Amino acid sequence: MPLSELLAGYPLAFVSTALVLGLVIGSFLNVVVWRLPKMLERDWRQQAQDVLGLPIETPGPAFNLMLPHSQCPHCAHRIRAWENIPLLSYLALRGRCSNCKAPISARYPLTELACGALSAFVAWHFGFGWQAAWVLVLSWGLLAMCLIDADHQLLPDVLVLPLLWLGLIVNSFGLFASLHEAMWGAVAGYLLLWSVYWLFKLVTGKDGIGHGDFKLLALLGAWGGWQILPLTVLFSSLVGAVGGVILLRVKEVKTSTPIPFGPYLAIAGWIALLWGGQITDFYWQFVGFK
Repeated sequence: MPLSELLAGYPLAFVSTALVLGLVIGSFLNVVVWRLPKMLERDWRQQAQDVLGLPIETPGPAFNLMLPHSQCPHCAHRIRAWENIPLLSYLALRGRCSNCKAPISARYPLTELACGALSAFVAWHFGFGWQAAWVLVLSWGLLAMCLIDADHQLLPDVLVLPLLWLGLIVNSFGLFASLHEAMWGAVAGYLLLWSVYWLFKLVTGKDGIGHGDFKLLALLGAWGGWQILPLTVLFSSLVGAVGGVILLRVKEVKTSTPIPFGPYLAIAGWIALLWGGQITDFYWQFVGFK
């Protein structure tokens, strides 16, 4: 039996395959989240030196998503293949480097677990087909953006823009919305937060929203159409406000401390893409009942 027929005919096999694939992708996302900001910073520094006419630093050893090979940050021990199996290696090593016994951050297995769980859920929700395949790609990209934005308050164009275009391409086949709805979703998503940014800046003289958030909402609009934008903005604003209050109380951050908004947008947009119609219908039924 061909693999495609097996996965289509046996939902559990498809969900299990998506889970394993998600764990592997999650391991790779750990690399992306750690290295991509550093790669971008190196490129920006070289570009600034070129524009300012300063001596450009001599390139050091290769540093990209493939090289150098993963190693322990404490003792530089090169991570061997058996030490890099998602989740299992962390458990086998009991969360410590095999060489120096320094603790391994729990973030690595948690990212793998989150990616695996998301992938399995998407496979279960959509079933075998193109919708599941493309939402898996979107989910992996959004997870990477959330982690990078949480760490660096940065939503890299190299991740956001390809996914924005991919959303328009996918919807040229009407997979989640019509191309017309997707195009205006991207336009409206960008202009909505762009307008909020400039209104806030004119009133306060400060930057209230990062430019990457404009593009992220445009990306979400390109995938789900303009219809998901109100729900996305509402959910992200509510969760962001609650999260901000918690940070103020628990971590005692100052009110002027920038808080990344990208994770809230990404989570709200992902929810709106999967359940936006049902949530909206429930709301109108609830209002009508009242």
